[in-house]
Amino acid sequence: MTENAAPATADDGWRQTHLGRLLGHAMRRFDERVLELMARNIEVPLALSNLAARGQVSAAHIHITRHLSLQGSRLTELADAAGMSKQAMGHLVDQCEAWGLVTREPDARDARARRVCFTATGLDWLQAFRDAVAQAEAEFRADVGAQVATVAMIGLEIYAAWKPPRA
Repeated sequence: MTENAAPATADDGWRQTHLGRLLGHAMRRFDERVLELMARNIEVPLALSNLAARGQVSAAHIHITRHLSLQGSRLTELADAAGMSKQAMGHLVDQCEAWGLVTREPDARDARARRVCFTATGLDWLQAFRDAVAQAEAEFRADVGAQVATVAMIGLEIYAAWKPPRA
């Protein structure tokens, strides 16, 4: 056996079942369900519904929907909130702008900056997102039970807010 080889009796299942992996799978499943529900929403403009139904709208595009302030946001603010690079967020904003969801407008606080803002179509998309999230959460509650869903939500809120002490 080489120095780097694991013992033959080592339990390797933890790599597939640890909390981070389960959270990642759950988030992907939830986002996929939200997009599926949005694609079926008759309030969503047909072109956007078709894009979502064909998988052209991804969970990455949901980052804009989740993080864009109703008053508009700078690209750097969006990227930071989504945990993405400014370049990656810029690409998503370009796509959403081409689809008519957002527009770039001058920033009243800084003439050099631009703010990304929802269009009227984007606000319809945001409402469809809200409706889809509510339905997906209701489905989650039905699948796991109200008590488990409540405990999961509380636990995730605490975990997400927790900051480790600085060393």
